[in-house]
Amino acid sequence: MARTDKSKSRNEAGQPASPYLSAGERAAKSRAIRDAVPRASHGGWHTPAQRQDPVDILIASNDGRIPELIPIRFGRMAESPFAFYRGAAALMAADLAVTPTSDIRVQACGDAHLMNFGAFATPERNIIFDINDLDETLPAPFEWDLKRLAASVVIAAQYLSLPQSDAARTVTDVVREYRERMLDYASMRALDVWYDRIDIQKYQDRAGDPDVVALVRKRLAERVESERRKSVPDFLYPKFVAESGAQPRIKDEPPLIFHPSGDLAPGLESGYGEAIAAYREALPEHVRTLFDRFHFVDMAIKVVGVGSVGTLCGVGLFMAADDDPLFLQVKEARASVLEPYAGKSAHPNHGQRVVAGQRLMQSASDVFLGWTRGQNGRDFYIRQLRDMKITAILADWDTRILRQYTRMCAHALARAHARSGDAATIAGYMGSGQTFDDAIGEFAMEYSAQNQADYRAFIGAIREGRLQAQIGG
Repeated sequence: MARTDKSKSRNEAGQPASPYLSAGERAAKSRAIRDAVPRASHGGWHTPAQRQDPVDILIASNDGRIPELIPIRFGRMAESPFAFYRGAAALMAADLAVTPTSDIRVQACGDAHLMNFGAFATPERNIIFDINDLDETLPAPFEWDLKRLAASVVIAAQYLSLPQSDAARTVTDVVREYRERMLDYASMRALDVWYDRIDIQKYQDRAGDPDVVALVRKRLAERVESERRKSVPDFLYPKFVAESGAQPRIKDEPPLIFHPSGDLAPGLESGYGEAIAAYREALPEHVRTLFDRFHFVDMAIKVVGVGSVGTLCGVGLFMAADDDPLFLQVKEARASVLEPYAGKSAHPNHGQRVVAGQRLMQSASDVFLGWTRGQNGRDFYIRQLRDMKITAILADWDTRILRQYTRMCAHALARAHARSGDAATIAGYMGSGQTFDDAIGEFAMEYSAQNQADYRAFIGAIREGRLQAQIGG
């Protein structure tokens, strides 16, 4: 075989291809970025003079949502500054866009707060810890995800009434965990990075307190067992389905579960045939064989989460036999909140954008993950409902548990970024010292004050009648 001259190699477009650089060379090259964007420049947060009214941004984010559900969305956000932060991804995206950026891009989560991490079942039925909500995923600078995670750690600590000094130490530790994990990934072989996963049963933390690691693993194991019971058809079917008519029908529990009108869901009369067919084509060929064993029975709107409330989300019931149901969650996929600042998606369907990002960032994704488009022109992605998904319950956490859990989040985020981006470049930019850790920690502490101010403005808008909120929805 003839030797290829690297200096003359060309890509498929006929342009000179970039020469191969070793991991060390890529790291060294990225260190030069510090001259233009010093790591310390990521520290702190100052409210821009021309910053848009946060309430206006939230009102604009309601475009296209189901009007009757918007008060439920705002009611959930009004519960606390932490709940507000969860629902205000569009607000922080606008703020991140004016901060210094390395422009080292990865497939970003887009909404990497700590409640969007958790455990779930792989297709092999193992339980792993990973990012579990990627509705806003889009290529963007790596530090945007890290800043959103870091700020959520501080705001969670405040929600738990932990000392401010504990919040500061915890968030700096989270950034350090991300940086050190990325340094590890930079030295690993490409396939080892790709196949790496955080197995709940085997999880260890070299810098964690062994007793706290054991406690977190025990709690997760208990949650896993609880969710395992709730995910089986024998639990889901009687919970969601009534059999009083000619065929099974999802139970209406308005305003959180209800059957849509033909105006809201134009495919209703045809049984959503076109959308289901398009979804089937988005599945891998071997999964289609499995999906073809099920037939569509019913579909209902189901309100979920905080940020997704008001979007057209639902649950579909499919049956392979009288005692063999499949529940699929159908979620509307809108343009990512990052799009105005990071650029448009390369995918023509936002459901496809979410699926592609999920498959790239997660170490394992749901076997029924796919996308489609409705007759109303809305994009959707589809996955199994409650496939042993486990999210955090903060209520009784202390500093030790918060620290351990958020270190796991940082590990998962670093692993996801290392899959889609270049770990050597990211690690080279962050370096081996604490400069970057301290800067992101400082940003998170100061941005938490911005979140508090925005929350107060939000509550004020509700009291003034500018926004309608259904508390407790």
